[in-house]
Amino acid sequence: SGYARSAASLPRTAHRTSATKRHPETGSRTMEVSSASPAETEAVAAALAGGLRAGDVVTVSGELGSGKTTFVRGACRALGVTVPVTSPTFTVGHRYPSEPMDVSHLDLYRFQGFSAAEWGDLEPYFQDAICFVEWPEAAADALPPVHMKVRLSHVDPARRLISLHS
Repeated sequence: SGYARSAASLPRTAHRTSATKRHPETGSRTMEVSSASPAETEAVAAALAGGLRAGDVVTVSGELGSGKTTFVRGACRALGVTVPVTSPTFTVGHRYPSEPMDVSHLDLYRFQGFSAAEWGDLEPYFQDAICFVEWPEAAADALPPVHMKVRLSHVDPARRLISLHS
């Protein structure tokens, strides 16, 4: 699977803190990786990106300043995005052109839920693209099926724990 390929290609500088675990009933997988720098966080994301396809949705959760946009930037670079990748907090979303498919980046921080009209505004970001969604909690069950859930946590001021769940 793409998950196995991406787990095998994690950067040597990032430290895998746990073996990949498979849930016995659901078959879902979880892996945790420690990152000591933005470059390592981007490299972990780049490794994950290698297994993504058009239509995949990746949620990216974590506290303010935990590295969510840094993670998305690393994945976007690996997927061929060459323009600056910035947080879409004030614009809600960016769609980056790339080959062979576009990459969308949503930030739902300012949302408390979704009306039908608001969802209609977001729906095009998911079409024929890989979509990264920061602060997915605001969308609850409104998102399309999620391929991978990423959670970033502060370990200390310099290190992050990156949990990958598929």
